[in-house]
Amino acid sequence: MTQRTRVSLQPAWILHHYPYRDSSLLLEVFSREYGRIGLIARGARSAKGRWQNQLQMLRPLLLSWSMRGELGTLTGVDSRGGMDVFPGRQVLCACYLNELLMRLLTRHDPHPELFGAYEDALLMLGSAEEPALRLFEKRLLQALGYGLLLDYEYESGDAVQAGSLYEYRLEKGPVRCGQAAGNGIFLQGASLLALHGEDLQDAPACREVKQLMRAALALYLGERPLRTREVLRQLSSFASAGKTTVIRDNRSQNTG
Repeated sequence: MTQRTRVSLQPAWILHHYPYRDSSLLLEVFSREYGRIGLIARGARSAKGRWQNQLQMLRPLLLSWSMRGELGTLTGVDSRGGMDVFPGRQVLCACYLNELLMRLLTRHDPHPELFGAYEDALLMLGSAEEPALRLFEKRLLQALGYGLLLDYEYESGDAVQAGSLYEYRLEKGPVRCGQAAGNGIFLQGASLLALHGEDLQDAPACREVKQLMRAALALYLGERPLRTREVLRQLSSFASAGKTTVIRDNRSQNTG
C-alpha cells in the first residue's frame, strides 16, 4: 500500500488550475521543498467552497496537503502576504514563467533554489521586465542541469573578452569569431559576461541574450510553441503599430 504523506504550511505558488469533476479544481502547484505537484481542491468551485477566492495564481500562499501517489488532496490554504496587482502585460510575463515551469519541470522533483529565483523574477517584473525574464530563464536551465557556459570559450578555454564577438554553439559554448556570418547565434563578449554576472541593465546586451536564451530553451521545449510567448508577441506587434485591440485571455487554457 502506498504510504500517505502529510505536508503542512508549505510556501507555494499556483501555476495553473483546471476544473475537476463536478465542483473541484486540479491545481498545478510549485512548492519550495517538494517541487511541482498536482493537488485536488475538493469543492473549490462550489458556491460554498472552503477556499473560494483564495486559490489564485500570482498570490504567495502557504498550502497544506495529503499526498498518496501522483496526486494529492489540498487540506489547507493560508496567505503569505500580499503582492501588488500586476498590469496586463506583467501578468502575461508571469504566466510565461509559469508555463516554462509547467513544460520543463517534472512532478515531485524539488528545486528550492529555483523557487527563490521564481519569486525574485516576479518581484523584478514591475521594474525590469526583460532582465527578470532572461535571468529566470538562465537559472531555470541551471537548475535542470543545462546551464550555459558564459565566461570561458568552448574550444580554447580562454576567458571571454568583453570586446570580442562570439558565436554561441548550443550545448557547447561560445567560440570567438571575426564577424557574424550565417544563421548562428552571435553575441558580444560583454553580453555573455553580463548574463554570467546577472547584470542585464544594458539594453543591447539584453537583446542579444534574449536570442541566446530563446534558442537554448527551444532545445528542451520541443516543437510545441509557448502560448504566452505568442500572446506577448501579438501585444508587441500591436504596440509597435500604434493599434489598440483586445486579446482573448488564454490563461484558463491548458499551458502544460
